[in-house]
Amino acid sequence: MEINEIISKVKHLEILSKKLSQHLFAGEYHSAFKGRGMLFKEVREYQHGDDTRFIDWNVSARFNHTFSKVFEEERELTLHFLIDISSSTIFGTQVKSKKELIAELCAVIAFAALKNNDKISLTLFGHQIEKYIPANKGKKHVLHIIRNLLTFETPVNNTNIAAGLHFINSISKQKSILFIISDFLNQGYENELKAIARKHDVIGIKVYDAMEAVLPSIGLLEIRDLETGTYKTIQTGNSWVQQNYRQQFNRHTESVQAIFHKAKSDLLHVQTNEDYVKVLQQFFLKRLKR
Repeated sequence: MEINEIISKVKHLEILSKKLSQHLFAGEYHSAFKGRGMLFKEVREYQHGDDTRFIDWNVSARFNHTFSKVFEEERELTLHFLIDISSSTIFGTQVKSKKELIAELCAVIAFAALKNNDKISLTLFGHQIEKYIPANKGKKHVLHIIRNLLTFETPVNNTNIAAGLHFINSISKQKSILFIISDFLNQGYENELKAIARKHDVIGIKVYDAMEAVLPSIGLLEIRDLETGTYKTIQTGNSWVQQNYRQQFNRHTESVQAIFHKAKSDLLHVQTNEDYVKVLQQFFLKRLKR
């Protein structure tokens, strides 16, 4: 990727993400993760996006101006991104690839976290940990994370989710928010997920492409597994092949859902041509009702 293209993409994601996080769900993000069961610290002037439930009406009436309550843990919250960059994430037949979708999801969530003065870290993994950016605050730090998501070269290997979870669990001692974004084409991470979910607020986001769910009827097709490199020829017009293809996708989806359910963690599903903003909004609003 050329330097001018990188700068252009980073700027585009910055503008898009700031707009979405400010006008659509900055308040929902704040309420979903903060202000519940925390020690009251002080009051400050109300800011756009503050949860109206935390307005101090007595102080507001006294000074004829709106004030919000601030809680102790608001200033200590850390958000971790654990991001799958294995070979399968470069796949995409719709609006964007899974890798591009992951970058957009991270950017939007990161700018919502930035608005709430949270620390953010980034861990990129495939078969092993490829890169770690420690938690920090500020716009410069968020843009650094976005650049790494866009430019880090995808390793030609498979996925080891357990290794990523083990790494986060080893470096993060205090309760924090963990977003795991992957296509979850991996097994054997159940115990690590349960372990980390006992200490942290874990949210999984499963990204997938439309062609991974439904096989189009386009005759003979040679396909290659991006993570193993193996080739296979299939007759896409065969009804049995199409049915079996859908069943395999459904079984995998149900398996991932069951794993997160047993770990008592949330799991979202986002397709590459889907409006992920609506998915995130619905998730944040759902958490407010708990």
